[in-house]
Amino acid sequence: MSTVAVLDYGTSNLRSVAKALEHVAGKNRRIVVTDDAQAIRRAERLVFPGQGAIGQCMQRLRETGLDDIVREMLGTKPFLGICLGLQSLLSDSEEDGGQQGLGLIPGHVRHFPAAPAGSHMKIPHMGWNRVRQQQAHPLWDGIDDGARFYFVHSYYVMPDDADTIAGSCDYITEFAAAVAWNNLFATQFHPEKSQKDGLRLLQNFLDWND
Repeated sequence: MSTVAVLDYGTSNLRSVAKALEHVAGKNRRIVVTDDAQAIRRAERLVFPGQGAIGQCMQRLRETGLDDIVREMLGTKPFLGICLGLQSLLSDSEEDGGQQGLGLIPGHVRHFPAAPAGSHMKIPHMGWNRVRQQQAHPLWDGIDDGARFYFVHSYYVMPDDADTIAGSCDYITEFAAAVAWNNLFATQFHPEKSQKDGLRLLQNFLDWND
């Protein structure tokens, strides 16, 4: 039986992510929510979820040594980042007065600009939006280009290398909705809250490179 580790660093949506993974995992995969370094190393896959503020996230990762585990796993096993689990991988963020990220994806996390006068758009960007697939990828299998996913965020990622952008979205400005690089796939949206297509993406992750 293969194991999928869900990184536990105190974020609030761990259980919803784990439940969604369990829903698609079948009998041959075990989903484990853990902060134990050895358990994460033994797992065949790692999911780095998150919601909330990046300052608290980075502090917790550094205090527990999980930042080093994330760096280690990113180079060795299928890795899925979700929302803050994507933003934390960038070089830095404007959030919380400016924070250093893990620097695993060169680039920056920016706050959404103000919406045009008279616009109905508000910050945070919250709700369903269409994602354009910018490159072919196994995690898009069975998901239509332009499928809708669920977002909740006030900041968005700007990778230095545009070739790493796997999906894009429009809200006030165009932004990267998904990033892919080697064994990494990371989304700004929440697949665990995105119904059929979100579950399909999670299933694709579990099947990736099997």
